[in-house]
Amino acid sequence: MGLLSLAIWTPIVFGVVLLALGRDDQAKAVRWVALIGAFVSLLVTLPLYHRFQLDTSAMQFVENTSWIERFNVSYHLGVDGISLWFVILTAFINLIVVIAGWEVITQRVNQYMGAFLILSGLMIGVFCALDGILFYVFFEATLIPMYLIIGIWGGPNKIYAAFKFFLYTLLGSLLMLVALIFLYTKSGGSFDIATWQKMPLSQTAQTLLFFSFFAAFAVKVPMWPVHTWLPDVHVEAPTGGSAVLAAIMLKLGAYGFLRFSMPIAPDAAREWAWLMIALSLIAVVYVGLVALVQQDMKKLVAYSSVAHMGFVTLGFFIFNDLGVSGAIVQMIAHGFVSGAMFLSIGVLYDRVHSRDIAAYGGVVNTMPKFAAFALLFAMANCGLPGTAGFVGEWMVILGAVKANFWIGFAAATALIFGAAYTLWMYKRVYLGPVGNHHVKELKDINAREFTMLALLAIAVLFMGLYPKPFTDVMDVSVVDLLKHVAASKLN
Repeated sequence: MGLLSLAIWTPIVFGVVLLALGRDDQAKAVRWVALIGAFVSLLVTLPLYHRFQLDTSAMQFVENTSWIERFNVSYHLGVDGISLWFVILTAFINLIVVIAGWEVITQRVNQYMGAFLILSGLMIGVFCALDGILFYVFFEATLIPMYLIIGIWGGPNKIYAAFKFFLYTLLGSLLMLVALIFLYTKSGGSFDIATWQKMPLSQTAQTLLFFSFFAAFAVKVPMWPVHTWLPDVHVEAPTGGSAVLAAIMLKLGAYGFLRFSMPIAPDAAREWAWLMIALSLIAVVYVGLVALVQQDMKKLVAYSSVAHMGFVTLGFFIFNDLGVSGAIVQMIAHGFVSGAMFLSIGVLYDRVHSRDIAAYGGVVNTMPKFAAFALLFAMANCGLPGTAGFVGEWMVILGAVKANFWIGFAAATALIFGAAYTLWMYKRVYLGPVGNHHVKELKDINAREFTMLALLAIAVLFMGLYPKPFTDVMDVSVVDLLKHVAASKLN
């Protein structure tokens, strides 16, 4: 079995074992099996980085086996510099989420842990798939465990939120399926994504394909104006669900733009870049302003996610290496930072059972260790130099200024909103005198919570201070992608 198959199927097998383990009286054993499963799943992804060759844009660790022969569908896997880090990030966040749910989840523990492990394997599958149908199967299959995570362990309106999440993302994906079938017939019966990327297409075909893919990926990112499902889902989802949704699932849509929209329909991508840039800037500026007026911490961070992902799509469609590399770095950084922000809110929610900013005040007095971690993550969310949040946004702004000064200027002003809503929330929740008796009775973080937050803090600081391992991996693949997008494919 290849390394990529191991990365995909290890967490899925552990997840299935957990589902078979049964009732809550075995909860302790279930938690340990989940932790071992998540840890092993992360370990099997690490050789990918060590054996990765930096000097080629070709797919590496390729596995190709016939799957559905009649329709020429293959179990075809591979990673390049664009997808490699997402495989490792997914496994890392999965481990953090298992640690986060250790004591908090007391009912159906095996199903909760099993759902996250299976989800982790499916998301890694999305980043590795080189066959159109295989990509679609993994892309859609991720909806099922996430739907259950929201619908079973979520808040009071969990059914509504789970339904909204499922419908929005499923409807968008149906147009993608039509596009995949069109490409299959046009290419003479191939589902190979690399074949599609080389295939000449008319301007009309490219435009229709571009918007079919846009329907699937823009909802997933989510881009403005199809972002309205995200705040509802975040508010209702359990803490682990929010962390995985923000850290990994939103990236599936952004990744789709790099694998499908841009290389398969490059002429349409260039023609409609103005629209993508406009929508991205609206997300960055307008959604940042919406975040400023939120009273619910989770809603505020959810809107913040939409604004930060706006930087990602902006970076893609300015078509220069700084912009695209910056956008990919921003995706990884956002994985660490948004995951950490939601898990921090979870630490407070587990104690006080309220997400309202007004229910807190002066938390630093009773939870000094926790407040220090929360400050680091808040600063990273603002894009403070030296943290992961800075590197990607700075590269995207530089790339945007290189393309058009005013686009760069508009994107840069958004950083002010990011600082405003994040620091405003931090001030009201953590600083000042103790707000009420709930805050007065709070106990500082225990060893489990400290471990979880410390791992994320190390990741945020390491990436902020030394981004070279991240950028080196993607450089050659990004240059190759941009060359491909710059060449016309009109027939």
